Amino acid sequence: MAGADMDPRIEEHARILVDWSTEVARGDMVLVRATPESHDLAVAVTRRATEKGALVMVTMQSDEVSRAFFDAADDETLQMVPRHARALADSVDVVISLAAPLNTRALANVDPRKMMLASKATQEIADIVLKKRWCVTVHPCRALAQQANMSLEEYQDFVYSATLIDWAAESKNLYLMKEHLERHTEIRYVGPETDLYASTEGRVWVASDGKHNMPSGEVFTAPVEDSVEGKIYFDIPFMFGGRVIKDVRLTFEKGLVVDYSAGQGEESLKRILEIDEGSSRLGEMAIGTNRGIKKYTLNMLFDEKIGDTVHCALGRAYEECNGRNESAVHVDMIKTMHEGEVIAGDEVIYSHGKYFFEM
Repeated sequence: MAGADMDPRIEEHARILVDWSTEVARGDMVLVRATPESHDLAVAVTRRATEKGALVMVTMQSDEVSRAFFDAADDETLQMVPRHARALADSVDVVISLAAPLNTRALANVDPRKMMLASKATQEIADIVLKKRWCVTVHPCRALAQQANMSLEEYQDFVYSATLIDWAAESKNLYLMKEHLERHTEIRYVGPETDLYASTEGRVWVASDGKHNMPSGEVFTAPVEDSVEGKIYFDIPFMFGGRVIKDVRLTFEKGLVVDYSAGQGEESLKRILEIDEGSSRLGEMAIGTNRGIKKYTLNMLFDEKIGDTVHCALGRAYEECNGRNESAVHVDMIKTMHEGEVIAGDEVIYSHGKYFFEM
């Protein structure tokens, strides 16, 4: 599909990825990580980036390919650092990843231990990519529509309502929120079954305005590792390793999870907490702001950005926040805040459906 035959929303999606998210320029070496189901968006991104004077390389990935690897690999293979993938990551300026799976459960029965070994072996490659201009997005496909309990047409509308927005205007509000949060050295989430406190002294709040995630719409930081105190109830389900985990309750003392439960997937939650020393501490605390995302779909790229929510991540902190928590994982969990408040120092940042700039 190309040119006049292509849905104009796909071409607009590509324009945002190339022009806004990664700011592709003449001479850039661009890597597009595509899947078979994201072919049309890969075509549109290639066209747009090439018009900018970039040289594009497209690679194909899928969860089925990953499943074949995990099924066949022994521990020695899982722990090998993929030198060819590292060389490719070193040589590019821009990495654009297009997610569109054939089967969202293709990795559901892979041994989590195998996935962790592979994650540790590829960590240095992930770190290289994070220093590039990079962006991750979703191309609407039937598997994701089914996971979201929508028709393909409904899911296309869902994705594009979250993605095809005025990111320059959104960016202004996000940077305003960042400015207010950084006036203070602590953050507190208060709501049903929730009263969670953390110090943010010396940490940076990041306004995520579509430069790395598309869609985006969040402001996040890394809490001081041993400062997190209190409890929180995450009411929005999420997936980890192909398994759904829901109704998570965590209690923290001096930054460590000291009590936990889950209404579903508690064994998976236990495994996350036991992965390494850092996986039982928070690496991120964040506020979601994208009101174009109307419901959760078990896809964290969208779910963590839902307007009127907060989320926390167990595990690895982002260096750009001055975070120090190290872990092989970064697992996000989300809480709706329609009945809650976000308070920074003595300033109410969000209360019962309104951000401070809307009050």
